[in-house]
Amino acid sequence: MIVVKDLVRQFKSGDRTIKPVNGVSFELGKGSLASIVGKSGSGKSTLLSLLGALDKPTSGDVVVDGVSLAGLPDGKLTEYRRRDIGFVFQQFNLIPNLSALDNVMLPLEFAGVRKSARLQRAKELLEQVQLDPEKHARRTNRLSGGEQQRVAIARALANEPKLILADEPTGNLDEQTGEHIIELLSSLSRDDNTTILVVTHDRSLAQKTERCFRLQQGRLTEEVRSGSRR
Repeated sequence: MIVVKDLVRQFKSGDRTIKPVNGVSFELGKGSLASIVGKSGSGKSTLLSLLGALDKPTSGDVVVDGVSLAGLPDGKLTEYRRRDIGFVFQQFNLIPNLSALDNVMLPLEFAGVRKSARLQRAKELLEQVQLDPEKHARRTNRLSGGEQQRVAIARALANEPKLILADEPTGNLDEQTGEHIIELLSSLSRDDNTTILVVTHDRSLAQKTERCFRLQQGRLTEEVRSGSRR
């Protein structure tokens, strides 16, 4: 489903060349739930930006369902982000003065979905992530952190993406709420066959994923697991 080939991203810092991503290669099948762990500043977010086409690699490639991102022009990359990728962020990135429903409907509006259909889809998604129906019309700045993250996940699912990229999705949540979000992501990969890659420093989250990679000094290694969550 997703194949990463010798991915490199380097930056200049004065006379130094920094490579937060340095020759990263891995593959994820459809419906996988995987995590990438590493210390702050290890390049995890940079790698996620490359996979989501928010940034371009210095060299290497990302191939999604046989399509090479390296060969796509900017317009096609924008289409890829809109159609194939769902993003979930630590800070939620919701529009605070809009309701939960309106936030989830936004990607559908950009995709040209008619209003009645996007309203129905948003309601179904908020039910799927188990947000109390009484809170669907509530502005997101009046929701708890866990509720806002549920809305963010529903929004990420709006256009039925092939891949969800989650950057520290439990970082601003208490332990119990974080556990609920982990279980939600797990059920989405298992039941909806959605491929999910989570970047985190939270070991308890990483231990619940099928596969766990460690990023250190730009290099990626996979941790050996004795069993699977399924």
